[in-house]
Amino acid sequence: MRVLAVTAVLMLAFAGLASADVGPWRTIGSDVARPLDESQGLAVVERPSGTVVRYTGIGTIPASVSSRGWNHVGDPGAGRGYYVEPYQRDDRGAKLFRVEAPDGTWTEYQHALESWEANNNSFAAVSPDGRWLVAGEWGTMSRLLVHPMPGIAHTNPSANLPYASAIRLDRPVRDVQGCDFVTATQLLCSSDDPAGTLFGTTKPLLQVDLAAPVGAADVTGRVTSLGQLPLQSGCSGNFEVEGIDYDERDGTLRVVVLSPSICLLFDSKTWRFRR
Repeated sequence: MRVLAVTAVLMLAFAGLASADVGPWRTIGSDVARPLDESQGLAVVERPSGTVVRYTGIGTIPASVSSRGWNHVGDPGAGRGYYVEPYQRDDRGAKLFRVEAPDGTWTEYQHALESWEANNNSFAAVSPDGRWLVAGEWGTMSRLLVHPMPGIAHTNPSANLPYASAIRLDRPVRDVQGCDFVTATQLLCSSDDPAGTLFGTTKPLLQVDLAAPVGAADVTGRVTSLGQLPLQSGCSGNFEVEGIDYDERDGTLRVVVLSPSICLLFDSKTWRFRR
């Protein structure tokens, strides 16, 4: 009977993984995401010294940053050995992009909000050529914002990091928590959409196909929902989809999904997928 019970548990576990596939992305496993320091997002940082997966969460915000008003960190991005953390504040003050160069030095770049721009700074995604940084706002939006990449294309931290252009989406998206480039003309984005009215499902994985690589001029983006991200936990209730990362080394896609209620503390997950 004990063997049968163990077999049943294993069958349920494998069934759960199979049901977590999202469109062409097949589930290959998951890792526990700690709520304090792995809850907002992640980025794979490749450098000659080695490759690491860096996470963000409320526990990773330096005291020197939070004490100046930037009290939320979003999904980080990385490219060309540079690592970028996006920060926001509750007032209409500037957004902050904190950048670590390949040699380990940190530099802060501030972006003064445009009159029409939301103060949310949900994520940072570095273009494959390393020259552009894509950022996103919370809520229902038909755009993603493009800046010159701080530390590479914009190297003066005392000067305002300007808005350069937009990705004009062909349909609105809601509560995008993270995006990452798969190719120069394709991004994958994780949406925490709680309503499901835009794409027929809540919490979708979105694919954005660009008409051209991002740059100084606006480009259009065609948005497709690939399906609902996995919502699996020992607790029932409201899940929260967070950041995303595509690892070009082996084609692994990672998405953080926080569990409801008390399960947030012990079975939140970073899901891993491959095509």
